[in-house]
Amino acid sequence: MSFKKSLEFGGHALVWSGDWSPEGARKAISGAARAGYDYIEIALLDPWQVDVALTKDLLQEFNLRAHASLGLSASTDVTSTNPSIIAKGDELLRKATDVLYALGGTELCGVIYCALGKYPGPASQENRANSVAAMQRLADYAADKGINIDLEVVNRYETNIMNTGLEGLAFLDAVNRPNAYLHLDTYHMHIEEDGMAKSVLAAKDRLGYVHIGESHRGYLGTGNVNFEAFFAALKQINYQGPMTFESFSSRVVDPKLSNTLCVWRNLWEDSDDLATTALQFIKARY
Repeated sequence: MSFKKSLEFGGHALVWSGDWSPEGARKAISGAARAGYDYIEIALLDPWQVDVALTKDLLQEFNLRAHASLGLSASTDVTSTNPSIIAKGDELLRKATDVLYALGGTELCGVIYCALGKYPGPASQENRANSVAAMQRLADYAADKGINIDLEVVNRYETNIMNTGLEGLAFLDAVNRPNAYLHLDTYHMHIEEDGMAKSVLAAKDRLGYVHIGESHRGYLGTGNVNFEAFFAALKQINYQGPMTFESFSSRVVDPKLSNTLCVWRNLWEDSDDLATTALQFIKARY
């Protein structure tokens, strides 16, 4: 079964903190609460290092919810033809699900169906089949904990499995699990889509999670993304789900993710101003 979603606004943890140390977790959670968000999206790149008890206490202290995202690496790539790498990917995804469940979250999103990075060529039928099978296993495991999985469509330099929402919907058809949804991100859509509305309108109630990011990943409205078309499409399908503001700058760096995402430029200095103006920008349009 799928689990209820509601319209809520969140901020990605990397807007405030580059790690999830006690200090980093407090900085991110307090920052998201101060800016007026409903939840924080935690990057569970290494869920074994997350202090669950501390994080739960901080969420309670600041009256905030949590969802989680991650991307796999070459050593945990579930599209691999190496069974031991697939097993490591399964283990990581189950652990991330366990941590999210312990935090009371219901949405596990991101590039959880392959490694996050540029592949040397297109995916083979075997690569794709392995990815589908892994998402079926993950969806079933997550369902027992009341968690939805949201598969993020990203650009050609970050996956060879699906680069448009329509490709993502076809992938979801193959996964065929009621708690598996499409996750769209305006940054990636701006690169790959035929406009900002087509995939949203095609997804309808299978759109389960949204990332709001500018074309250069900085302040919303200062780049090239057609947000008016995107939000109009969301309204047309009456989207009711999580919406995360996502932005990256060399001001806040996670050593793993920042290098993977090529975060070389300093696009902003003030996390609080960035986050506050982003939420105002989003709510003015949705």
